[in-house]
Amino acid sequence: MRIIMKISTKIMVTISLFTAVTCVLSILNIPTPSGVPITLQTFAIALSGYALGWKKGTVSTIIYILLGTIGVPVFAGMTGGPSWLVGFSGGFIWGFIFLTLLCGIGINQKPIWLRFAFGIIGLAICHLLGVIQFAIVSSNPIPAAFLAVSVPFIAKDIISVIGAYLIADRIRKILSVDNI
Repeated sequence: MRIIMKISTKIMVTISLFTAVTCVLSILNIPTPSGVPITLQTFAIALSGYALGWKKGTVSTIIYILLGTIGVPVFAGMTGGPSWLVGFSGGFIWGFIFLTLLCGIGINQKPIWLRFAFGIIGLAICHLLGVIQFAIVSSNPIPAAFLAVSVPFIAKDIISVIGAYLIADRIRKILSVDNI
């Protein structure tokens, strides 16, 4: 049996738009001594999940990762290529999939605090993968890696997830008017 998925042009454009937003917000960065730059990627990834839901948001994030993997300079600092997926910050890139997925699942949860909780759990998974990969690549113990690449970003990333939810709530209302 053959399954054919019909995707409207509106949905393709919307997914592409969020992929583009992620690309732009990833390019803007502040380098750090650890090699993991400060960017607005977390905000963009959470926004994709909260605004588009888990399916479309995750597709947007996977497209972003694929673009970077094939060499399009969409990762932090206008970089790209497969080496980024196995480098110091690669675990965070893989973690973006879980962040988007959980924000997208969380958007329909009640009470409202669960929406934030799902996003924070996704963020925790993203940081966990980032810390583990950084520890392996840099030959540092997990506690040292945690202090180097997670602690400095936790507050900013939590604020990013909450901000993404608040903005996505408005975006979802606009998209629902257009039946997207």
